[in-house]
Amino acid sequence: MEKTCLVIKPDGIGKKVAGKIIDRLETDGLKLIAMKMFRPARPLVENFYSIHKDRDFFVPLVEFILTGPLIVSVWEGENAVRRVRKIIGSTHSKSAEPGTLRKLYGTDGTRNLVHAADSVENAVREIEFFFSMSELINYDEHDWELAVPSELYRKQK
Repeated sequence: MEKTCLVIKPDGIGKKVAGKIIDRLETDGLKLIAMKMFRPARPLVENFYSIHKDRDFFVPLVEFILTGPLIVSVWEGENAVRRVRKIIGSTHSKSAEPGTLRKLYGTDGTRNLVHAADSVENAVREIEFFFSMSELINYDEHDWELAVPSELYRKQK
């Protein structure tokens, strides 16, 4: 099953829309298999975005990412990379497609709510950047249904 990486940027956390972002991906049928929240150090951010180091937006992007915590997550599903990219919308929030997360909650091209892998290859690289393999949780979404309800458990004793 295909996996992708999604990072909720400081504006997504500051605007208190992280739950809406997660809900949107789950509603689309994607499966959350890893998540962590932390405040990144400069070397980590510079390394993660090093592919853009020669671009004019690199320094402002790094400075923006350092303004607050990030929520980094891994999502799984058929065509996960393409589906997440469609849900979040194009990079520049003002020109993003109507109904996409960036159009709904983003501000501009840097403060655009989220980062998401743009290819399967980059998804693998980004997942490995933030997570160890043991942090990716393999589970069946219906396992909880197998648990004995507490009222039945008490009657059995």
